[in-house]
Amino acid sequence: MRLGEISKSIAGCCAKTTVAPLDRVKVLLQAHNHHYKHLGVFSALRAVPQKEGYLGLYKGNGAMMIRIFPYGAIQFMAFEHYKTLITTKLGVSGHVHRLMAGSMAGMTAVICTYPLDMVRVRLAFQVKGEHTYTGIIHAFKTIYAKEGGFLGFYRGLMPTILGMAPYAGVSFFTFGTLKSVGLSYAPTLLGRPSSDNPNVLVLKTHINLLCGGVAGAIAQTISYPFDVTRRRMQLGTVLPEFEKCLTMRETMKYVYGHHGIRKGLYRGLSLNYIRCIPSQAVAFTTYELMKQFFHLN
Repeated sequence: MRLGEISKSIAGCCAKTTVAPLDRVKVLLQAHNHHYKHLGVFSALRAVPQKEGYLGLYKGNGAMMIRIFPYGAIQFMAFEHYKTLITTKLGVSGHVHRLMAGSMAGMTAVICTYPLDMVRVRLAFQVKGEHTYTGIIHAFKTIYAKEGGFLGFYRGLMPTILGMAPYAGVSFFTFGTLKSVGLSYAPTLLGRPSSDNPNVLVLKTHINLLCGGVAGAIAQTISYPFDVTRRRMQLGTVLPEFEKCLTMRETMKYVYGHHGIRKGLYRGLSLNYIRCIPSQAVAFTTYELMKQFFHLN
């Protein structure tokens, strides 16, 4: 594995580890787990440790960490590859090629690691005392045996792709645009020479955090209803309304009809902002720092 890919993987792992408890609570709220469906964001964050202990906030984290290392590496590596490919083969440059490359990189990473995300969500949705799966391997075996073999691991892929394309694209586009605009118009205020190459100007650490957080928040808002739909489809037979949510259209219609927009399609969005901002900020900042550590600028 090249040093650049290691940097990207470390960035992804650090970001997901930072927000793992928020991810678990978000899954519980999005799919209206019957133990927590009457609670709001902050009351759920308090209730999970009370009912399941503080380790309950990290359910599914094992599968997440196994997934995020290849996911982070694939996404960032694919972004650089697609960006170069689009520029050289299609002659597209500027903001457009960042948007296209970000969308394609997001889709590539999601498809490659989707089965692990499915297992993570199933484990995260379980509540203490009501376990269907005893661990990652058992979850893989059970889903494969009872839900249609290999295709069973790809339930909800359509809303995932439709949501990830604008999410990844807008995220990279916004971060890249903020970075280039900032360094162009206020290089002294916002930028500093790279530690490994003084000729290269990079954003100051706190500006990196801010730009990454803003990029993530904007992207999450646009794609959030697809995220809710994906989670419900991934949970599949675990949910009592499983037979009414077999397709993306049926799932969105069910969520909207029974819970509306604010408590249905956008349930947990405020938590997603809390989760999204540090996640994106840590990811982009770690990536920039690791590039300098490995002298990649």
